[in-house]
Amino acid sequence: MSTVILDTITGKSTATTITIGSTPVVSASANSMTIRGEGSAQTSIQQGLAKQWVSFDGTAGSVTPDDSFNTASLTDNGTGNFSANFTNAMANANFFSCGDANARRIVNSEGRTTARHNIRVYEDSSASDRSGSRGAAIGDLA
Repeated sequence: MSTVILDTITGKSTATTITIGSTPVVSASANSMTIRGEGSAQTSIQQGLAKQWVSFDGTAGSVTPDDSFNTASLTDNGTGNFSANFTNAMANANFFSCGDANARRIVNSEGRTTARHNIRVYEDSSASDRSGSRGAAIGDLA
């Protein structure tokens, strides 16, 4: 096995593009990097990654993350209503949020700010505290 240690990779024909064989796989510019995805589609590394996620037991008396990324804390706002508070803020409140709770319906878009998003859990049409609750935010960090 070989190890390559370096500080900078520069494309040979185009300084901002790295090619493997005849296929360009990575392209970079200021504050932006794309990678070749399926077929000829390009995926933005910055836009395509979850910037926050959390997994928690909504039935617990004190709601704390079982596992998380960029989650400072959880707030229990009442039955089936939780706020995931970010460690690092989002650039604006127009990010995408989603979630699930053991295949139950979740609405995350209510009360979004750059510092948090709400995770609302419903079973049928009633707010419900559920184990295995999860939420995520995708967008730009500040």
